[in-house]
Amino acid sequence: MKIIRQALAFPPAQLHPVRLAVERLTLAKRRWRGVAEDGAEFGFDLELPIADGAAFHLTDNAVYLIAQKYEPVLELQIGSDAARVGWLIGNLHFQIEVLEDVVRVVDDSAVRQMFEREAIPFTPCKRVFHPIGGGHSHGHSH
Repeated sequence: MKIIRQALAFPPAQLHPVRLAVERLTLAKRRWRGVAEDGAEFGFDLELPIADGAAFHLTDNAVYLIAQKYEPVLELQIGSDAARVGWLIGNLHFQIEVLEDVVRVVDDSAVRQMFEREAIPFTPCKRVFHPIGGGHSHGHSH
């Protein structure tokens, strides 16, 4: 097993990409193990957590890349009530991801109940979730 200490700064673009799929909460850690799609095993002992899309290992023919897994999220179209919706989600201490026209939050029963109670339309789906401020959990149990 190869031990990885940090991401590669400038990986060559011409190499074949090999993905290592990882959960968002694992990416927030400094020590963990993973298996790439070609079966290669890696141990991660990082000074800083590694990010989605980061290259971390090279061979003569391939560059190994972190590929954050999709997870259940709720998407909301950004509209005139964006500030109110942000305030409501923030009061539950959930992280959000803000895109050009969509806000994402982890699919959690507390969030769903609040959206339903407040008549806020949402779409459940699975996406790679990049919350503002990192990938740690909010720590509540609902």
